[in-house]
Amino acid sequence: MALSAVLAPVCAVFAQAPASPPASPAPATPAPATPAPATPAPASSAPASIPPGEIPSAAFAKQPILNGPLISPDGLKLLAGTTIGGREGVAIFTLATGAYDSIPAPEKSDIAWYRWAGTGRILISIASTVPYFDDEARMTRLIAYDLATQKASFLGRKSQGLEGDDVLFVDPAGVYLLMQIQKTIYDWPSVYRVEIATGEMHEIVKPTAPIWEWFADSAGVVRAGMGFAERSWSLIYRKSADEKFRKVGKARYDDEEAGMDLLRFNRESDEGYILSNKDTGRFALYRYNFATRTRGDLVFADPKYDISDVDLNDDGSAVEAVRYVDDQDRVVWFEPGMKKHQAEIDAALKGRQSRLVNRTLDGKKMLFWIGSPSDPGYYYLYDIDEGVLRRVAYVNKDLPADRLSPTRAVQYTARDGLAISAYLTLPRGKPAKDLPLIILPHGGPYDVRDKLAFDPEVQFLANRGYAVFQPNFRGSGGYGKEFYEKGEGQIGRAMQDDLDDGMDWLAKQGTIDPKRVCIVGSSYGGYAALWGVTRNPERYRCAASFAGVTDFDRQLKYSLTYAISKRYRKNWRDTIRGGPGFDLATISPLQQIDKLRIPVMLAHGKEDGTVPYKQSSLYAEALKRAGRNVEFRTYDTEGHGFDDPANMKDWLDRLEAFLDKHNPA
Repeated sequence: MALSAVLAPVCAVFAQAPASPPASPAPATPAPATPAPATPAPASSAPASIPPGEIPSAAFAKQPILNGPLISPDGLKLLAGTTIGGREGVAIFTLATGAYDSIPAPEKSDIAWYRWAGTGRILISIASTVPYFDDEARMTRLIAYDLATQKASFLGRKSQGLEGDDVLFVDPAGVYLLMQIQKTIYDWPSVYRVEIATGEMHEIVKPTAPIWEWFADSAGVVRAGMGFAERSWSLIYRKSADEKFRKVGKARYDDEEAGMDLLRFNRESDEGYILSNKDTGRFALYRYNFATRTRGDLVFADPKYDISDVDLNDDGSAVEAVRYVDDQDRVVWFEPGMKKHQAEIDAALKGRQSRLVNRTLDGKKMLFWIGSPSDPGYYYLYDIDEGVLRRVAYVNKDLPADRLSPTRAVQYTARDGLAISAYLTLPRGKPAKDLPLIILPHGGPYDVRDKLAFDPEVQFLANRGYAVFQPNFRGSGGYGKEFYEKGEGQIGRAMQDDLDDGMDWLAKQGTIDPKRVCIVGSSYGGYAALWGVTRNPERYRCAASFAGVTDFDRQLKYSLTYAISKRYRKNWRDTIRGGPGFDLATISPLQQIDKLRIPVMLAHGKEDGTVPYKQSSLYAEALKRAGRNVEFRTYDTEGHGFDDPANMKDWLDRLEAFLDKHNPA
């Protein structure tokens, strides 16, 4: 398909975005920022219209008013994902009044991400599925939206590769950005300076084999590039824009020095920071000299978990915060002011979680989410000068915390002795004995994990009487190099064993009835559900998959980065296959239909840009031809998740009926 044919409707839809709210904006408008006590208000009691016990599925299907909100650099507006007429979109909310403008996603597309570019513009990445040789592929394109003119424009080249949203740097004032683009699918990526207002582009770094990833510092200078060969990586570097790049390092992926991640630079200095796992096998933050490729002093390490991110000050010379996940999101503040503010907020929460979403350019206003695994929570604006929290939006006020089920962290031992962390949610008001079980594996699978966080699907299943189990099987993110490597090449094998071993552990505890177990999942979790009942039919009564992978060969043709750890290596042969000679058909449900004897339910969005719709439709067709028991639901306007509450409700209702038929609670 010609690029012009793809991009024209994208820009056209954005240009026609409504300038005013939909007809009934009241439920989706956050309350104006009015003074509130420093302690967040307790969760409201259950509405009288909802009978005790079962909560209507519509309440769980309700989409958050604000999904992933980001405060503007000046603190006056919020940018957030939202639902517009049953479709995915973004909205810009004015905090003082609650008024907003909404921007729908183009048809047959997903919104991959969005962010502020100064105070007057936003950037939106659009993902879609396009014809690619004899199959399909995922394509991304970048859109800029001007708040003053309410007009959208495409940022990029008329001819470029599939990835068109790889932004390296955005000018804080929103004047320009740096973006790496392949001129064609056959070229190494260049780096362009793009003027956001006009779309004018200037190539500032030319393609350099074998560099595949470029890195910029906080001043917008491209400082380094990493190349990836089949068995090794290489690094080129320069101190300033006036210097030429020079090769400063090369190593095999299995070299201990290769565990390097998250390059951060001091401005006009060879010093900076990296995450390395050399000493302990867990990523920790170190000082680093890029000119000599010498690791310096340790800045911060956690004894059990990988560091996931770091915040630096404006010139990159000092660390402000380090982030990681244990059973929930954690931040360790180095900057004294923020350390004090975080401590004050945490002290007022009485056991609930707080998470800093983002803050203004001057750091004086901060957006927090406050809630728990059994409380959808609220978004609060914290003003440093005033010292108070103001509630600006709820996530889902139809799900009262006092009627939802508690979730707790547990740990069990897999058959090979590996310790596996997991989360167990038990139905409220029922004895923790001989319960029906739903195993709910996460997506990814690599670099992704579950944690103690609110999940409407988990709470729905628990409300219907099921114990819900979420294992962080081997390969899940955040647990260190050894845990990752235990999962390498183990899709469909040891990673699946971990799910079965968790079931056995719960049965031994007496918590669940091992004869009443189903497995449900989305994306990779959907694959794990389908493969679980195919591989071990004696363990499960049924399986349900939303947007699950059924054929790994086809999926890797669609997206070479699917199920690949970005943190450890680029070689999918080792990560997925577990070495040369392994046939992916032997772990692909589509290729193993003759082994399936258990009822399965499938659902998929036709506009999915991550796992294409064909993954489910081809599987459903093959099952029907083979005379197998399958239910298949297509959602024409959904992508890799649900945007329309009506569709989400339909999925939950169908899932409930399916489970009630094959594994009643």
